[in-house]
Amino acid sequence: MAPNQYIMASDNSPELLPLLREKPELAIQQDEHGYSLIHAAASYNHLDLLRTLVNEFKVPVDLRDEDNETALFVVETVEAARCLIEELKLDPTLVGDEGRTAADKIAEDGDFPEVAEYLSGLQAVLDAASEVLVDGTLPPPPEGMTVTMGAAPASEVEGGSADGEDVLPADPEFRRRIEELAARPDFHTDAGQAELRRLVEDALLGRE
Repeated sequence: MAPNQYIMASDNSPELLPLLREKPELAIQQDEHGYSLIHAAASYNHLDLLRTLVNEFKVPVDLRDEDNETALFVVETVEAARCLIEELKLDPTLVGDEGRTAADKIAEDGDFPEVAEYLSGLQAVLDAASEVLVDGTLPPPPEGMTVTMGAAPASEVEGGSADGEDVLPADPEFRRRIEELAARPDFHTDAGQAELRRLVEDALLGRE
């Protein structure tokens, strides 16, 4: 019987990568439900395998299953979510067939509250930043989330936040770029908003 690559990925079998290097077409294959190796690696928190699938075998990080859901929808740890979003640049705002983001689905299911908290915090910052004013300041974000331009004292910061705040970098270059973008005539178009989201997301995800 031929080896099942999905079970091998779930088990993080040492035989999987040699198999994929022999038959690289298997890396991107999906079963009848759209389940893929990248979904398996993310779900079972096999981060090195996840990185290898994307970086070596060029599996699209936004590969979707039969419900139009990416691997982010099946993560069970914050580490896997961070790997997908921060390292592999998966867009966390993508929605499935039910119109929900991964943050929405994981929060509603209630099984992995730490993952839900991480994703909802990121989404709240992106939502707030999508309405940046022309003068470069941010409007009040959703209730429970504070976004400020500046850096909190290191003694108060853990994971890039202090007292529930997500802090945008205060360096002049970031402020110049966001003000320049806000002043563009196409700022309120889909393209302008998409560029804004990328700029703010890169700034937030680049925090040490």
